[in-house]
Amino acid sequence: MKFTLSWLKDHLETSATVDEIAEALTDLGLEVEGIENPGERLAGFTIGKVVGAEKHPDADKLKVCRVATDEGETQIICGAPNAREGITVVVAKPGTYVPGIDTTIQVGKIRGVESHGMMCSEREMELSEEHDGIIELPSGEVGQSFADWLAQNDPAKVDPVIEIAITPNRPDALGVHGIARDLAARGLGTLKPIADVTVEGAFAAPVTVSIDEDAREGCPVFYGRVIRGVKNGPSPQWLQDRLKAIGLRPISFLVDVTNFFTFDRNRPLHVFDAGKVQGNLRVHAAKGGEVLEALDERTYTMEPGMIVISDDAGVESLGGVMGGEPTGVSDETTDVFLEAAYFDKVRTAYTGRALKINSDARYRFERGIDPMSAAQGIEAATRMILDVAGGEASEVVKAGAEPEVARAYKLDPARVISLVGMEIPEAEQRATLEALGFVLDGDMAQVPSWRPDVTGEADLVEEVARVASLTKLQGVPMRRPQSGVPKPVLSPLQKREQAARRTAAALGYNECVTYSFIDEASAKLFGGGDAATMLANPISSEMSHMRPALLPGLLQAAARNQARGFADLALFELGAAFHGGEPGEQHLQLSGLLVGHSGPRDVHGERRPVDVFDVKADAEALLAAMGAPAKVQILRGAREWWHPGRHGLICLGPKKVLGVFGELHPKVLQQMDVKGPAVGFTLWPAEIPMPRKSGSTRPALRLNDLQPVERDFAFVVDGDVQALDVVNAAAGADKALIEEVRVFDEFVGGSLGEGRKSLAITVRMQPTEKTLTEKDIEAVGAKIVEKVGKATGGVLRG
Repeated sequence: MKFTLSWLKDHLETSATVDEIAEALTDLGLEVEGIENPGERLAGFTIGKVVGAEKHPDADKLKVCRVATDEGETQIICGAPNAREGITVVVAKPGTYVPGIDTTIQVGKIRGVESHGMMCSEREMELSEEHDGIIELPSGEVGQSFADWLAQNDPAKVDPVIEIAITPNRPDALGVHGIARDLAARGLGTLKPIADVTVEGAFAAPVTVSIDEDAREGCPVFYGRVIRGVKNGPSPQWLQDRLKAIGLRPISFLVDVTNFFTFDRNRPLHVFDAGKVQGNLRVHAAKGGEVLEALDERTYTMEPGMIVISDDAGVESLGGVMGGEPTGVSDETTDVFLEAAYFDKVRTAYTGRALKINSDARYRFERGIDPMSAAQGIEAATRMILDVAGGEASEVVKAGAEPEVARAYKLDPARVISLVGMEIPEAEQRATLEALGFVLDGDMAQVPSWRPDVTGEADLVEEVARVASLTKLQGVPMRRPQSGVPKPVLSPLQKREQAARRTAAALGYNECVTYSFIDEASAKLFGGGDAATMLANPISSEMSHMRPALLPGLLQAAARNQARGFADLALFELGAAFHGGEPGEQHLQLSGLLVGHSGPRDVHGERRPVDVFDVKADAEALLAAMGAPAKVQILRGAREWWHPGRHGLICLGPKKVLGVFGELHPKVLQQMDVKGPAVGFTLWPAEIPMPRKSGSTRPALRLNDLQPVERDFAFVVDGDVQALDVVNAAAGADKALIEEVRVFDEFVGGSLGEGRKSLAITVRMQPTEKTLTEKDIEAVGAKIVEKVGKATGGVLRG
């Protein structure tokens, strides 16, 4: 965004220098990218007067001039046709850099005659393209700075040009008036209000406008009016100078007016040649295939959904992007239709990107202009056209209505301290917001229509802080508690996560952090991949769904490592898995994966493939580190991605599942391109019961000096009876006395008969009050036999 200092002063009453303005703009968030100051470039040029001019003795077209300067009379050779005695000129003395010819002037000889400087033309000083002769000034004192003379007599030629970078969230700063508003709020001057202008229509508009239903969202409101009897031609010099200063080429007055308001108030406009419009104008969504020859002399083919403006002949303009050549104005135009509309920023961006059109209008509409500016914009532009080009205006025609953007947020003065750390008095906060255009009603701040970026209470704090200047923010040490031990900052679940990570690393696992998105095929292998967890706008086809488990990511990581020659892997990850697409439909998992062998090959043959007991031990160690009870049950019934006969559910009862371990199903490994063996586990830390006591002290150590007793039992049971059922039944015979039950042998077949097997268990009994007698031991043994018999139908083996 470029603008000149004089343009800014049209909206801001200020005495601030260019440097002060530039510093304030950058501090306000409107970073200054560059300043072009012609006055600094012309600082070395002074005014002189030719007191004598004679023909060069050795050149017909050169003259030897005696020029009065601030350093006295000097001799300058000049070839300009208008060089003569008595004129006031601009002198570049030796040592002065002349930008137009990229040369530093030196004392030299021209055809044997010394020359001590140069008398300059406008092009040599980059003031214009004029080069027919040297500058002749109507006034000026000898020795006066030429830059100072221009500032007094032709200020447009030394008007500094400031260029700022606009972030996408500040569309209001795409107009000079919006920039002036920010500077006024900072205190660099007083904002000049924009006068309300109303032009009474002299006749009914011969061209009307309508908005089709399919275009209501893309163009909510459209204003237009006919101005007839205008005289188009070159713009006034002040308007041409301003457009040239910011890099725009003046075209004709009617076109330049629209460009002026685009940069002056961030209000894009468009003019149609009313004599070329056939019938009335209609705003509608393109069906696709329509063709428009645009003002940039290129032809574009519409895509379905683009907002276009058509007359009876077809498409005449791309809404918010660019007008069409068939209805463009020219020097012969006498009747114009002036348009001021509001176009949706998303639809405008879509159109511009699809057709690869970059224009000032598109740049502003796709960032969001003030939706309430159309009515005043068309009145102000009408007044300028009538004042310069003459004619008479019709009544304004309007289609649609301005979108509803009114909103208000609570102003909490204390939040400036909590969010930013700055102490700003409440009165100053309110004054700042009012200077930025907010309307305060009690503690509610009404947001102005030109600030679409303000969407909450925190944005009000940001506005106050940036105007007050964040450079004033000072670092302050964090407050420490006055006494006592500070409260813990980690929740019990976070402590479990911390303990799990450390324990897994100590067990030899490497932690992975994989994406929360996986491909649909992998998600379906682990119970996911449905529409509820599908992403609306995925990064790639390999990241189309939220992960239902952590194991797919670990298996993909293992496959990538195996492809690069790393066959033996131990990986784990702690993170969220998703069982739905709504907020809260996620759960914490800890998964581990072992692939390959237990270690490198050696002469002792200790290397072996990893098996289910490796992950069982690791899972139990991790559960213990996270505070799970020591006594758990191992049951069957895991999901289909586990091996049906080589897995176990770690449970506290049949319904409380803490985790699962086992081999991955061979079909899963095949589809994930992982070469086995591969075993893994998944734990759910949130399912572990919280400790009853919240204290961090350990319980007292309890030692028992009574000798434990072990007894062995062998039961003959049916072949389908699980060993766990026998163990649980035996342990329930006397829960206070029996400390451990362990299976140590299994025998199938032989004299037992078909479908029968023998399970041998060791029962460890630990007395706490007295040493067990043989009678006590026999009583417990009888209970064990009774319990196992009832639970499994087993009998003692003879």
